[in-house]
Amino acid sequence: MSDESEGSAFGEGYVIPIAGLLSFMFALMAGLTAQRALSGDPADVAVTVGLAFVAVLALRIRMKAVAAQTSDDEGAGGE
Repeated sequence: MSDESEGSAFGEGYVIPIAGLLSFMFALMAGLTAQRALSGDPADVAVTVGLAFVAVLALRIRMKAVAAQTSDDEGAGGE
């Protein structure tokens, strides 16, 4: 009773669009808080930088998912 599927966790097909939307959402929130961070308290900069960091992290996850899906497609097509 073992699961013999050799697919990756990113092969489901829903990770790429969700990660893209999360990246866009966090980048948008970072942009919206940038004016307050530049003209307000220095502690407000941490919010903007944190949101930008999460946006980049979600984008990296999306890029890894696309690479994993591409490598799975090339492996299946070569057989």
